[in-house]
Amino acid sequence: MNMQQAAERSDALLDSTFNAINPSVQWAHDDTTSGSCDLTRRRAVMTDISEARRGSFLGTVERFWRESGYEIVSVNASQKYPAIFARTPDGFGINVEIADQGQAHFEVNTPCVEKSEVAAPSTPPNGPAYENVEIPRPNVRSDFWSVATPVPSAVPGGG
Repeated sequence: MNMQQAAERSDALLDSTFNAINPSVQWAHDDTTSGSCDLTRRRAVMTDISEARRGSFLGTVERFWRESGYEIVSVNASQKYPAIFARTPDGFGINVEIADQGQAHFEVNTPCVEKSEVAAPSTPPNGPAYENVEIPRPNVRSDFWSVATPVPSAVPGGG
């Protein structure tokens, strides 16, 4: 596998993760960086994830990753800056971290692969493409993810 193929695999991992988040969130591509034999793809979530909904958001992502056969390597249970770090069966590291103002950041780190040129991601963002400018803080309000109350728990015996 070369760096371009690893980048495409990284994009597919991010695409499938974002497809599992319901209701969906708006996201933008962030920097791609490369080392001597690996690279990192990043996406920033533009939807504000309220403090009350961060656990539900991260739970959705973690469940999807577990169901996909990823190993959960580490969890940062910080109230303010929680994060989940996982590894795919083929050695890709994937993580999500909540940063300032509820902005979630996703990152995929590839294993060491053959050096090659790497094209920009082919999946278009589902919102503005902040090309050549700094990505702003989350600026999209969601009727689900941005509200200040926790997700209501299911009522026992309620259906």
